Amino acid sequence: MSTSLKLKKVLEERLDRPEWQLSYDRETEQLRIEHKEHQKGITLSLSGLAVEWQNKKDAFLDELVYHVEEALNAIDAAPGTKEEKKIYPVIRSTSFPTESPEGDALIHEEHTAETRVFYALDLGNTYRLISEKMLEDLKISREQLREIARFNVRSLGTEMKKDEVAGNTFHFINHNDGYDASRILNSALLDRMEKQATGTLAVAVPHQDVLILADVRNNQGFDILAQMAMQFFMNGRVPVTALPFLYEKGELEPVFILAKNKPVDETEGE
Repeated sequence: MSTSLKLKKVLEERLDRPEWQLSYDRETEQLRIEHKEHQKGITLSLSGLAVEWQNKKDAFLDELVYHVEEALNAIDAAPGTKEEKKIYPVIRSTSFPTESPEGDALIHEEHTAETRVFYALDLGNTYRLISEKMLEDLKISREQLREIARFNVRSLGTEMKKDEVAGNTFHFINHNDGYDASRILNSALLDRMEKQATGTLAVAVPHQDVLILADVRNNQGFDILAQMAMQFFMNGRVPVTALPFLYEKGELEPVFILAKNKPVDETEGE
């Protein structure tokens, strides 16, 4: 039995509630937990979570069950709102305004020295950043907002384009749904990519509509990543940061790189 199926079985036992129903998609390895009455709930991608479970054992399982319970209780506690599935986190630079044009304070939290997390209500073709006043109308707390948004971002697709350059592998998530950079908050995704990397996992969110995940195996790889990030940053509709990050054991650390003007041609001089 795979680790994902083992985790599924344990979660089904731990999350057995008369008011909840659980369903499992074998193809995507996703476990759906929702209220039987109004079919609102959350979806867990077990393939990534299984890696964390293997590393952290019972402590991780207890934390996961707690967050699931809190998220579902938050959804159930606000029966008058039907917007829970439309709430997502969005990544912005630290220079991004923390007030709306009308002067309302926007809900946000620190992420890295270069980035902040804001929260948005998806309206279809666009979204609206959530202010303190909007939060009151949604009838949920800041913590509930955070939990709902983090679970929702995990449900987004993570299909990637892949490119090999100078012995390094670069993956690009570019769905143009407004939340590509937000996927940096999907810890299960980053943990899975870290496990698969044969070198060092580095990530970049140069603008809102791209997340770059790089398996860097040599110094040239860092130079190439820096050039990519700068190019995306300069051309992005909503720039975030040109500074890449190292990802290790759940932590993001900025990488200060003096990029070369162009990738080194290893055949030069031969």
